[in-house]
Amino acid sequence: MSDRMVFHIDMDAFFVSVEELFDPSLKGKPVIVGGAKDQRGVVAAASYAARRFGVHSAMPLRTAAKLCPDGIYLDGHPDRYREYSRRVHDILCRFSPKVEMASVDEAYMDMTGTARLLGPPLRSAHDLHACIGNELNLHCSIGIAASRVVAKIASDLAKPNGVFFVWPGHEQRMLADLPVRKMPGIGKVTEARLHECGIRTFADLTGRDDLEKMFGAWGTAMAGKARGEDAGGWFNEDIGESVAKSISHEHTFDEDTADQQILETTLARLTEMVARRLREQQFAARTIQLKLRYSDFHTITRAHSFAEPTSSDHAILIQVRSLFRANWRSGAKVRLLGVHASGFEASGGSASFDFDGAERWEHALSAADRLRDKYGEAAVHMGSALKADIRERTHEAMPEAPSLSKDKKSGIP
Repeated sequence: MSDRMVFHIDMDAFFVSVEELFDPSLKGKPVIVGGAKDQRGVVAAASYAARRFGVHSAMPLRTAAKLCPDGIYLDGHPDRYREYSRRVHDILCRFSPKVEMASVDEAYMDMTGTARLLGPPLRSAHDLHACIGNELNLHCSIGIAASRVVAKIASDLAKPNGVFFVWPGHEQRMLADLPVRKMPGIGKVTEARLHECGIRTFADLTGRDDLEKMFGAWGTAMAGKARGEDAGGWFNEDIGESVAKSISHEHTFDEDTADQQILETTLARLTEMVARRLREQQFAARTIQLKLRYSDFHTITRAHSFAEPTSSDHAILIQVRSLFRANWRSGAKVRLLGVHASGFEASGGSASFDFDGAERWEHALSAADRLRDKYGEAAVHMGSALKADIRERTHEAMPEAPSLSKDKKSGIP
């Protein structure tokens, strides 16, 4: 029997639940977060009332509108979600020093060795569950197991607002009859391939010796997960403090456009959003990437690496604009633009300028960020971004690891 103990915490309908804190009239109603029902884009979260109509996350908003035409469609408030994610993270850290935020609304905790201080796993899980409910008025589901992968599956089985404990040594028996789609990492395409091979349950996976031949290393990992083992990718890694690896923002136009001014002002606004997040995280990025998707869904990505990492709006925009002008087919309509930053180094919050007048620019950006903190993201823009009528859209994968964000006053009730 393993001595290791892992919790997986998944916040229930997190974005919707946070919206309900600010507008209690939404409770019990079909609420869809992600944008207006006539917009392009996808559902970021749906209330349980909306799910009864068949609406689910990652579904196109226009499909959701057909299934639930009378639903309440919200753009969402990403800053609020990040703030509440930070609050959740703070509570988790009171129970374990090893907390890893897998996304804005889910986390892993290594609870090994905490029993003497906090009691047995079920007791500490219920105490944690109560803390989140009492202090934040939010619901969560908690999975408990000896491995990360089983804890994640268990939290899904605990939904909504429950706790599910898989006793060590009983993993394979508990998982046996679950459909393969319940396994983390298996989507529609892999599910269809497995079904073609006669594999429909976890038990079917454990009984095959040809998985590696058919799927390579991923086949071996699937077999390991089916036995309840942490296998493949980041499931092989120990639980540790979250480290953001990239920050990105994208915008899908409501109507495809070939207007160069609209395209370049949109890039300027996206650059502002990325650089702002970098400075909040006290990171500087060494690599910047442009994402460009045409009307026919043909997508290209182009990257540039800086000699020195930066979080400067100006420095990033120069390179993003250069990448765009070098790769956009003039006159071709564009569906989506994105700006992506990676290759992080700690910056201490500075913008990492290296030119005459750098200190003045750094002070100016710092002042702009303070104004945004106080009055919102639209308070200050670069001149080249003024005509970009876009805002950060809510999506499942929020742009940074919440545990790395600096504490700041937010006005959250």
